[in-house]
This record gives sequence, structure tokens and C-alpha cells, in this order.
Amino acid sequence: MKAVVHKGEAVIEHPNRVKSASQAMRVVVVVVLILSSLLIAVITIGGWSALAGMKPICIVWIFLDLLFAFYVAKWARGVLPVIATLAMMMGVFGLIAIPSWVDREGFGYAQPALSSSLLGSLTAILVALQLLVIITSMYAFRQQWNVEVEHWPAEEGDALPAGA
Repeated sequence: MKAVVHKGEAVIEHPNRVKSASQAMRVVVVVVLILSSLLIAVITIGGWSALAGMKPICIVWIFLDLLFAFYVAKWARGVLPVIATLAMMMGVFGLIAIPSWVDREGFGYAQPALSSSLLGSLTAILVALQLLVIITSMYAFRQQWNVEVEHWPAEEGDALPAGA
């Protein structure tokens, strides 16, 4: 990935972005974030009537996952630790929510649009997915997508360095 260059200007290259492992991890992180936002959306919509104070938080979380997926697709390495932190928080929320969804199957509870047991299962899947988000984003962070190498194009008449 080279920057646009005019005669006499430096060429900036990102050698770690060219590696197939980095490109694959970028795609994996984007896909996992999109899956996470879709699963949060399904749980939010399916349990809308039973969600008390989490509705705005879930909506914001969906948009954050999609926004971060966009930034990762554009090689923004700086959002990866933020993604991992937010995934850890959502994982904790999910772990707390699983027993609540399962307990709603009892007598006297109003059922949401999706059955409570299905929402409990989807929330357990969401917790596992958040763990995958943490692992993939931290692995991608270690690939150092931000490393830049600067090259100066040779001008006509420039002497080559010794040994070149």
C-alpha cells in the first residue's frame, strides 16, 4: 500500500499490511465484529419487551461494533485494544444476562418475542463470540499494522550507495 508520490517526495509503505496473515486477520476481525453486532441486534429485538435499561446500550453497542469494523477494514490498528475492552465488557454483561433469560421460563413471566430459552442460548453464543473478538483483535494488534517504512525515489544523476 503506497502513498501517492510526486517527484522528490517520500514513498510510505506499510510492510506488515502486505503480509497475507495480516490481511486475513483484518478480514477475520471485521467478520467477527459484524457477527457480534448482528447477534446483539437479534437478542435486542427478540427480547425488546423484557429489556429494561439495556435497550439504548445495546443499540449503541451495535453501532460501535459496525463503526469499529469499518475502521479495522481501513487498517486502523488503534481501535483494536478498544474493541477488545468493549468485547470484555459485553461478555460480562452477557454472563450476567444468561441466568436472567433462563429464569424467565418460569410461571408468571411475560415472554418476549423470542423464547427466553432461545435468548439465553443466543446470549451464551454471544459471550463465546466476544471471547473470539478479544482473541482476534489482540492477535491483529500484535501484527503491527502501523509500521511505516519511508523510501526516497532516486533522482536522475544520484549516485547509488556503496554496495548497492
